[in-house]
Amino acid sequence: MKRIIFLIAAAILFSGQYLFSQNYSLVERTDLRRYDNGKYTGLVSREVRSFIVAKPDSQNKEEKIYDGNFYVLEKTKRNTMNVKRPLNTAIPSSFKILSDGDMIMLEDNGYPSFRSFPSFTDRQISIGDSWNANALRSCDPLNKNIFTVMPIYVQYTYLKDDVFYGEEVYVVQAKWATRYTAGESEFNCDPDLQKASGSHTATMNISKKTKNALVVRDSVDETFFYADGKQITFKGTISLFTEYPPKINGSEIIKKLSAQKDIAVSKTDAGIMLTLSDLKFKSDSAELLPGQTQLLDSIAQVLKPLEKTQFLIEGHTASTGNEKGELELSLERAYSIARELSRRGVNEEMIICKGSGSHKPAADNSTPEGRAKNRRVEITILE
Repeated sequence: MKRIIFLIAAAILFSGQYLFSQNYSLVERTDLRRYDNGKYTGLVSREVRSFIVAKPDSQNKEEKIYDGNFYVLEKTKRNTMNVKRPLNTAIPSSFKILSDGDMIMLEDNGYPSFRSFPSFTDRQISIGDSWNANALRSCDPLNKNIFTVMPIYVQYTYLKDDVFYGEEVYVVQAKWATRYTAGESEFNCDPDLQKASGSHTATMNISKKTKNALVVRDSVDETFFYADGKQITFKGTISLFTEYPPKINGSEIIKKLSAQKDIAVSKTDAGIMLTLSDLKFKSDSAELLPGQTQLLDSIAQVLKPLEKTQFLIEGHTASTGNEKGELELSLERAYSIARELSRRGVNEEMIICKGSGSHKPAADNSTPEGRAKNRRVEITILE
């Protein structure tokens, strides 16, 4: 019987040792039937997408730090009614992968949902062999933006070898039970969630070449019990997979946009960044003043053909001492540019909007010239 060696690594999509020296996109698709106190209330379809930027850890060159911007596309189908977010708001996340494969969150806003999963064994195994490992799962069943992080204990079984979209893979099954009781977890929790129980059975295709999970399909049946007596049950599937940004002609894009006097073009870890520091908005408003059409037309001409490429639009402000107001205004200005580009044919579904307020100054905020430079919008072509 064929024997292989799996090395410990948080391979889903987060491999510390093997891959993801490059940027990538993590996708989580959920299709679950929801039952409130035993009564069917609709199909919840959610897609969480992200763009993850991989860079070396300055403290330890053998490890990497990953900065991600997650966004949620959700449709809740009930009585033929569809609800969808109009624009994609970035949810920042930062984590690192240790050399043993454990994932450590540096900035935790609930995503990614699965952490240190799957994990492999360092012993030789054959088809049919099993091993166990700890992992974490972050969930927000009622979309309250209050996440509960649950420890999970996963049993893995090496089922067979196969080919997935032309790539040789190991097929591995993962099974675990949902077991949560309020007060027993050391991690962040929703105070209203009292208990959770259920089961998960996932089938994974693991690349033989990279040891990374190409796709995970998780069958779910679990119930959440809340302090007000409500019981919410979900049944269905969660699918996870990675995507890589398509190759673009970066030199040609830089050449085209550098010709515009109001655009500063630079190469970053995440991709090609366009800095628009001369956009004119109404004072303390996200409404563009007249005269910006030509600049936005030029940008849209370059971005529109990149149909499968993601774009991050990040708003920035000068520091005025009103941190909350600065964050809100910077996000609204990012939305404003996203809407203008969408009207010009850029695929809105591929745009992520982020507001950073005055947290990332480009110049000295104590001078009028510096504050002017800090009031800017950055568009990054993620690659």
